Amino acid sequence: MIWSLFLILTCIFIVFGIIGIYRFKDLYCRMLSSSLLDTAAVMTLIIALIIRSGFNSVSLKLMVILAFVMLTGPINNHVISRSAYLNDIDVTKHGGDRK
Repeated sequence: MIWSLFLILTCIFIVFGIIGIYRFKDLYCRMLSSSLLDTAAVMTLIIALIIRSGFNSVSLKLMVILAFVMLTGPINNHVISRSAYLNDIDVTKHGGDRK
């Protein structure tokens, strides 16, 4: 029962992430909203799966996946934003054109 509430919360996070991506005009604002809500959605999804499966070897594997996602998500976002900054991408346009 509680795991279904976490799945609903996951869907809410995903919807807010989609709205944030379309609402913001700046590349960095889009990346911030998408990365934060994506990480929150993955966390709640994995927590729901851990609760659903019970505490066994599967939940241990899910915890390892959760730790991996939490460590690599910010690094991935930083690499993408650093690449846009170094390549002088015009972040105010929707297409990501060069200056």
